[in-house]
Amino acid sequence: MNRDTRLKRLQFRSWHRGTREADYLVGGYFDTRSANWGEDELAAFEVLIEEQDVDILAWAMSMAEPPSHISPALIADMRTLDYIDTSR
Repeated sequence: MNRDTRLKRLQFRSWHRGTREADYLVGGYFDTRSANWGEDELAAFEVLIEEQDVDILAWAMSMAEPPSHISPALIADMRTLDYIDTSR
């Protein structure tokens, strides 16, 4: 699958998580950061997107630590929460 197809697929999955909170968190993060991602960051996000919303929210809000297969750099960046558009 080429990069553009991967990004479109990930964008859809990021904004259709199942809860509005997760949509804003994961979708907002994807929209803000994905344009600058290399292959490593893209692969790390593909791993993250397979996780449950409740877990991603807990990791991003520092309520829990992610398991070892989740990129610590990605979670650290998500914890900044500076990418969430609250005007929607």
